[in-house]
Amino acid sequence: MGNRLSKIYTRTGDDGTTGLGDGSRVAKDSARVAAYGTVDEANSCIGLVLAADVPDDIRALLTTVQHQMFDLGGELCIPGHAAIFDADIDRLEQQLDAFNEPLPPLKDFILPGGGEAGARCHIARTVVRRAERETVALSRLEPVRPEAVRYLNRLSDLLFVLARVLARASGHGEVLWNHERRKA
Repeated sequence: MGNRLSKIYTRTGDDGTTGLGDGSRVAKDSARVAAYGTVDEANSCIGLVLAADVPDDIRALLTTVQHQMFDLGGELCIPGHAAIFDADIDRLEQQLDAFNEPLPPLKDFILPGGGEAGARCHIARTVVRRAERETVALSRLEPVRPEAVRYLNRLSDLLFVLARVLARASGHGEVLWNHERRKA
C-alpha cells in the first residue's frame, strides 16, 4: 500500500480540485468524483445496515460487499484500473438467488420500511442505484469497465432482496404499497 496519511488535511483541494489515484487532478464536481463519491456514500449506508441487528449470514455478506465497494471506488478513482471482476458479480448473483429463493413471489410493490434494518437496507439500495446512474453517466464521458456498472446493478437487486429478508426476520414484515387506497 502507498503512503499512509499522517495529516488529514493537505490544503491541495482548496482550489476545488482533488487528486485521483493516478496522481492527476480533476474538479471535485467531475463525473468521476461524483461516481466514486457515491460509491463511498453507498458503502457508508451499508455500514449503517451493519450497525443494526442483522443475521450473521447477512453481516458476513455485507462485510464482503463493503470491501468490494472500496475496491470499486478505487477502480473508479484510478482511470484504467480494474478491481471488480465477473467472479465478484457471479458471487453476488449466487447470494441473490439464495436469499430470494425462499421469499414469496412479489405481487405488489414494497414501500421502504419493514423495521430498522430493512429500512436501512432500502436506503443503501437507493444510494447504490444513484451510484450506478452516476457511473453510467461517467461512462458516457470516459472509459469505464462494464463490470463496474453490472456490479452496482446486481448489488442494488441484492439489497432489495435483503431488505425483504430483514423485514420478515424483524417481525415487522414488508410494507406493501396500497394502490387501492385512492379508489374509495
